[in-house]
Amino acid sequence: MSSDLVAAASRLSKIYRTYDRPLHRLLGNLPFAKERYREITALDDVSFRIPRGETLGIIGRNGSGKSTLLQLLCGILKPSHGEIRVNGRLSALLELGAGFHPELTGRENIFMQGAILGFSRREMEKRFEPIVAFADIGDFIDQPVKTYSSGMFVRLAFAIMAHVEADILVIDEALSVGDAAFTQKCLRFLDDFKKRGTVILVSHDLASITALCDRALWLDKGRLRASGDAKEVCEAYLSSILGIPQMEQSHADLRDECLADQRQELMQCSALRNDLEIFRFDPGGSAAGTGLARIVEVRFENDAGDPYGWIVGGELVNLIVRAKTLTDMASPILGFVVKNRMGLSLFGDNTYLSYADDPQTAAQGSFLEARFRFRMPRLPIGDYAITAAIADGSQKQRITHHWLHEAVTFRSQRSSVGQVLVGLPMLDISLTTSPDHGTAH
Repeated sequence: MSSDLVAAASRLSKIYRTYDRPLHRLLGNLPFAKERYREITALDDVSFRIPRGETLGIIGRNGSGKSTLLQLLCGILKPSHGEIRVNGRLSALLELGAGFHPELTGRENIFMQGAILGFSRREMEKRFEPIVAFADIGDFIDQPVKTYSSGMFVRLAFAIMAHVEADILVIDEALSVGDAAFTQKCLRFLDDFKKRGTVILVSHDLASITALCDRALWLDKGRLRASGDAKEVCEAYLSSILGIPQMEQSHADLRDECLADQRQELMQCSALRNDLEIFRFDPGGSAAGTGLARIVEVRFENDAGDPYGWIVGGELVNLIVRAKTLTDMASPILGFVVKNRMGLSLFGDNTYLSYADDPQTAAQGSFLEARFRFRMPRLPIGDYAITAAIADGSQKQRITHHWLHEAVTFRSQRSSVGQVLVGLPMLDISLTTSPDHGTAH
């Protein structure tokens, strides 16, 4: 296999035998016995090549063969037909608890996983503290993993995977289990890892596949349905599961009409209301920057200055970002970004353009407060986080003093939004009908 490839599969198939009764399995191993089994084809004649440095997404319905393919890549299963080759050290995060001994503690499982991957105990002792710090599960590191929650399983498993110097990372849906802050920490690690290694990701979250992956494979009933650009493959897959044929771009003359329907009042009184639970500011989260300024507060508040504990999507809100300078600043910039649990940036803004012609200087020891007033978008059910930052300079050239990840987290408890990342609070919507007078040719 070429050194430019990390994995290659040729006409790969995996067939399982199923028996109606345990006795039939036993009899099937006897000479001259009549075989009584049915064959289930999990993968059927699948071929692909994965170049070094590529991030590959694998999508498909449940039962399409995604997990089987990953297990073949990892060497857990052997193919029934065909060939698969892997070039490089591979580390995998498959189903929850895979590879862990439930009776052993987290500490003991770290060293066991290292031994499985070929590391000596001394080598794993050097990695132990970084793994524990990344997992951040506290005293549970010395408790049997059978007592762990699903989120703690993922924390420990990902931390081990991130510190074994692998060339290839294989992840099967595990990031959908952790909390928003840890998921975003994992995604920041993956963004950095992509610069030097290969990532293979299985997920039902098409937005994440589109955002993270260069290319995607679509499996359908064990066969390779499509392979190519991640965005194009995901769009084709979504059209298929929704029963909507893909259409070429239309250049029809569509006129913008005034919209006429107000929905906010209706949604406020229905089960479709987008309730957002706001959690407290966390100054001790993961951060970056020079440290010459600090974000000291981020909060939502009403026009009277009272902090919000709950927000309804579509409402006017004020987001306050406060910072303290530890040095003189000639042109301070404060800003924020709202991200979903997969770390995708949904919306945000900063103060630069408003003060580009008249920078607000700040002396050492000053407090800065930025106020962003906007109508809160409607968000799908799930967890979200606000990253806040303070910098000095301009949009193109600036020094970031404090970039605080997950400064505030919040949760969308219920929503009218389903198939998009953000639902805009429309000012008006109208629907009219008119008779068909024919089309001029």
